[in-house]
Amino acid sequence: MRFSLNVDHIATLRNARGEVQPDPVTAALLAEQSGVDGIVVHLREDRRHVNERDLRLLRELITTKLDMEMAPVEEIIKIACDVQPELATLVPEKRQELTTEGGLNIIDDIAQIKSAIKDLHKANIEVSVFIEPDIDQINAAAEIESDFIEIHTGVYANAESEEEEFDELERIRLGAKQAKKLGLGVNAGHGLNYLNMKIFRELSDIDEVSIGQAVIARALFVGLNEAVKEMINIIR
Repeated sequence: MRFSLNVDHIATLRNARGEVQPDPVTAALLAEQSGVDGIVVHLREDRRHVNERDLRLLRELITTKLDMEMAPVEEIIKIACDVQPELATLVPEKRQELTTEGGLNIIDDIAQIKSAIKDLHKANIEVSVFIEPDIDQINAAAEIESDFIEIHTGVYANAESEEEEFDELERIRLGAKQAKKLGLGVNAGHGLNYLNMKIFRELSDIDEVSIGQAVIARALFVGLNEAVKEMINIIR
């Protein structure tokens, strides 16, 4: 199982005071030195996290994989096609949310999402769709020729009982298995941390996890290098 680090929260801290530090690009480079397999950033329409300067510098400087999370809207699609990340992950986006609250509803928005995938493929960018572990949504992802799915793990991460946790883990397992049958790559993320990863790593059909907040929070106390290595040790 691979591990990509989301550095959005570094940018959030920088933006809170309108300063230039801490720099998410520097964090990404340090994380690469510590062993991550890729860097994730979400270029939101309101630019509350990373901005285009960050994105373009990351594209120029990192040597692993750049995963650009994005809403399937024209402005951001054009930027992605210009920047050329290895992967574009299509996510839902609402102005009032603190963080992404759930997966895309491909079935209800199939025309818009299919069009976004077509445009990104024309630019030779692989595409992932961030969805719930729902068989119908996974089947729809394959139908519109997504390359990957990223399973939303927020329900699992926020489970209030062991029964709820294991039920959601089973949904994720079955969803990942179905995606593999359809020839899709399978990533997962949202709310994963140093505790709930210990069970989650047993899901053999998950290719990669995207983790951000938990690692950045841990880094405040032990440093980014140690925080990344601790997570890598748990995952592998």
